[in-house]
Amino acid sequence: MTSSEQPRNPLHGLTLERMLTDLVDYYGWGELGERIPVRCFNLDPSMASSLRFLRKTPWAREKVEQLYLYTLRQHQRGQR
Repeated sequence: MTSSEQPRNPLHGLTLERMLTDLVDYYGWGELGERIPVRCFNLDPSMASSLRFLRKTPWAREKVEQLYLYTLRQHQRGQR
């Protein structure tokens, strides 16, 4: 798929690492672990262990994507 096939998909072209980095920068590990209660966010969190877990766990990755989209929408509403 090319970007012209998904012109309105805000996740197109974004890596999981970019999404997670942005969420950690915005919320911090503590709040991120409250919003998505998975062990890798709450117990000695690191980018490497979290990415490894998320790549193997589709339901958790979907939660990260949903939170990213929610946060993006909230931020855009605040800009108006």
